[in-house]
Amino acid sequence: MKEVVSVISSLILTASLLVGCGASSTPAATTAPAPAATAAAETQAPETQAPAASYSVAIVQQLPHSSLDEIRTAVAAELKAKADAAGIELTISEYNGQNDPTMLGQIAAQVMADEVDMIIPIATLAAQTMVTAAEDTDTPIVYAAISDPVSAGLTDIANVTGTSDALNTPFILDMMLATNPDIKTVGLLYSNSEANSTMPIAEAKQYLVSKQIDYIEKTGNTTDEIVAAANSLVGRVDAVFTPTDNVVMAAETAVAEILNEAGIPHYTGADSFVQAGGFATCGVNYTELGTYTADMAFDILSGGAVPEFHVMDGGIITVNTDTAAALGIDYSVFSTMANTVVEVTTAE
Repeated sequence: MKEVVSVISSLILTASLLVGCGASSTPAATTAPAPAATAAAETQAPETQAPAASYSVAIVQQLPHSSLDEIRTAVAAELKAKADAAGIELTISEYNGQNDPTMLGQIAAQVMADEVDMIIPIATLAAQTMVTAAEDTDTPIVYAAISDPVSAGLTDIANVTGTSDALNTPFILDMMLATNPDIKTVGLLYSNSEANSTMPIAEAKQYLVSKQIDYIEKTGNTTDEIVAAANSLVGRVDAVFTPTDNVVMAAETAVAEILNEAGIPHYTGADSFVQAGGFATCGVNYTELGTYTADMAFDILSGGAVPEFHVMDGGIITVNTDTAAALGIDYSVFSTMANTVVEVTTAE
């Protein structure tokens, strides 16, 4: 039986009311002070103040990898901070679907049975699964990190909103040409089962055709298939592009090793790829995305209206300096293309 990780943290805020203790009045003829026992008996016991409200939230992460982990951590931290400040009792349950549709379906059934007040799914398949499970209810769903909410069918639903990390595909390909204007062929490595990849891959094809650059598509739906696809690009392409594809991300450590040894830079859709050994990306800050998602969620829990989904600002270039050195790439041109260039090394 597959394991569903559930971590429940409960934040209960209590405050004690201070009450005054006064001496009881005595008859005029009595001059002795009230006995200590009497005074103690008249002291009121402290009362416990009830929370202003109580809510339960389920955070459902599609699969474990660093970007989604970063989002989950930021969502939980911001919700806790908001609840603490407002004197609200908040129970957060965290689940990870291991990128398994069956497991995600089981999680969806569980959170619906638990009658949680809100579901926060992270990544497209998790969001689609939760929305389907809740379609006959009014349970609010606030998703995080959906690259293309429209194509994913996550718009125009009354109780559904969230944040998008929509990719600026032409800009990433501009980065590719800025470091190597002589590129002849680009590999497009992605999963054809990953909704996040559909639009960016179409944009990449259009861009490359407009620049008269050839491309080779290679896809896979498992880690082994993605690794095989990466191997098949060696010796055939000058660079590889992958959007925010969770299936490829799960295999990125192996993919990066293959491409780096072959001298092929891997341009990607998220900094998690770069931390795993990919060369460079331009995208959003995932801690900021998680925090913004939590703010939207808390406002809805507190009675606010459900807004349209929000596209996060990108513009942050992330470069792996280990990979740049191994490939012999001078990436100084990136500083002329963006206000922020973040340098990272390959995570252990």
